[in-house]
Amino acid sequence: MSHLITSGLHRRPDPARRIVGGAGVHLHLADGSRLLDASNTGGPLGHAHPAMVEAVREAATLPVVNEGNPWAERDAVADELVATAFAGENWVGGVRFGMSGSEVNDIALTLAQAITGRESIVARERAYHGLVGLSRDVTVQPQWHGGLSTLAGEVRRPSAGAEVRTIPSPGGSAWARSGARGARVASAAPAETDLQPIDGAAAVIIDYTQGGSYYDAAYQDAVAGAARRAGALWIADEVVTGLGRTGRWMQFTEGASRPDIVTLGKPLAGGAVPAGAVVLSRRVLDVLEAAKWQNYSTFRGHPLVVHAVRAHLRVAAAEGLPERAAELGGELGAMLVELAERHPSVVRVAGRGLHWTVELPGPDWRTWTSTTVESHLSDAVVGEARRHGVQISTSDEPTSLFIAPPLIIDRDGIERIVSALDAGLTVADRILEERAA
Repeated sequence: MSHLITSGLHRRPDPARRIVGGAGVHLHLADGSRLLDASNTGGPLGHAHPAMVEAVREAATLPVVNEGNPWAERDAVADELVATAFAGENWVGGVRFGMSGSEVNDIALTLAQAITGRESIVARERAYHGLVGLSRDVTVQPQWHGGLSTLAGEVRRPSAGAEVRTIPSPGGSAWARSGARGARVASAAPAETDLQPIDGAAAVIIDYTQGGSYYDAAYQDAVAGAARRAGALWIADEVVTGLGRTGRWMQFTEGASRPDIVTLGKPLAGGAVPAGAVVLSRRVLDVLEAAKWQNYSTFRGHPLVVHAVRAHLRVAAAEGLPERAAELGGELGAMLVELAERHPSVVRVAGRGLHWTVELPGPDWRTWTSTTVESHLSDAVVGEARRHGVQISTSDEPTSLFIAPPLIIDRDGIERIVSALDAGLTVADRILEERAA
């Protein structure tokens, strides 16, 4: 019996289907089969990429240099991150590395509170920003609260450390079935009345993908403008979207507005090691010139992180991975819309680049609390896709599937994902027919 504690204690995976290895875009399982990894935002270069393997080997020969000691390579990689991923963005002031997206979101939010002298924070509905400190507080997607959801139907949430206010998400889809909840196709900029919660807040933090909501420039610029007028800092959470996932180095560059703080995580170190970063604007950095930032960690900017970030940036730039995501993402989006039109089990498709959400019928996310082990349509789709050799994931939700393959994937891989999803949706269609009968 394994002593490892998993996040879903009531779910016991089949030992034969355990992951034992991986290479490129594939996962290797204990039963000898392979799965195309179609949902992994933390592995932009896939698995065991040669550049990442070499970076980790080299870093293992270096001393453990903590954040309090100057180290030339850490400085150099910060410069390389700005020059590569923020090329032409002259408002950028500085970088501080972290150990995860959750941690750097907490760092950014606590810094905003200290600078403004305010406590309350604004997030958009259904947001997910992590499960550490203030990042957990602003994770308002109901099932990701960091506490317990018991099988008896009870939910026990940890106490919040700050007042959190919410603004509407933009909605918008690439395709939506007529009459479906949230079926609006065009994204909508929030009305002024919707942005009133920003008044008096320390910060407004927005992400670009959670819950299948993908922002456009109009929404971003409206939120950024309201934050600036209210004296709140705007934090762009690019933990998922940063570094090419949506077809741009940074998703915020689609709009005219620029953040006070950008947070990076998941793909930053190419999947080789956990990593995060806080990127501060010159305006924020100027405030810190006359202050001591009382925030420190032993392992931030560890040599493993530094070398892995450098290797990832160089591969992504040399191979044009953001451009690849834009091109292949357009093709993938068109294929998903075509699938949706053929399958009654699909109610909505949304996405950008190589991050897409396919939404199925089911309970309203506002009231669903993950207190049951009953099977949902999404489970049936995921299971059938696995039988066709493709790993598609849900976010512990009964209605949403998300597709986010490594950025090194090719057209053949995209077609394999769509074929497996087609098979899974066929099963979902049949289940709906049986329920209706």
